[in-house]
Amino acid sequence: MDRWLDDASRWLTRALYECEGFSSRGPDDDAPPARVHNARMEIFKVFMVEAAHRLPNVPPGHKCARLHGHSFRIELHVGGEPGADTGWIMDFGDVKAAFQPIYDRLDHHYLNDIEGLENPTSERLAMWIWEQLKPTLPALREVVIHETCTSGCRYRGQ
Repeated sequence: MDRWLDDASRWLTRALYECEGFSSRGPDDDAPPARVHNARMEIFKVFMVEAAHRLPNVPPGHKCARLHGHSFRIELHVGGEPGADTGWIMDFGDVKAAFQPIYDRLDHHYLNDIEGLENPTSERLAMWIWEQLKPTLPALREVVIHETCTSGCRYRGQ
């Protein structure tokens, strides 16, 4: 009975791995299956930015035309393959270092005064961050802006 369970377990493990993109080397091989394809993964790092703004192009009387502030939650998503040695796509510290100069320009500032953010909607902020960051962080895949707890946008570049 134990031999039957071992064989069934090996067969089931191989079948599941093959369904998930893995391949085994042979029927009697107890080694872990080898990957057939590379994993596409993303990591992300979250930053909080406190900033004031107003939206100059909204209809008259719109509440966002008035000066107000947000605790923007900014997610930076980076994609790639985990390194064979490190096991990671990128050091989170490197993501932070790449974003730091941009963070310093945004945090506790009036966004409308920043070149390119004269109309600082969440959408424009996401695109602006992408344009600033992509040259120094080529693996950038997505910028997510949470303007409030329930509202935000996602930008994946062009």
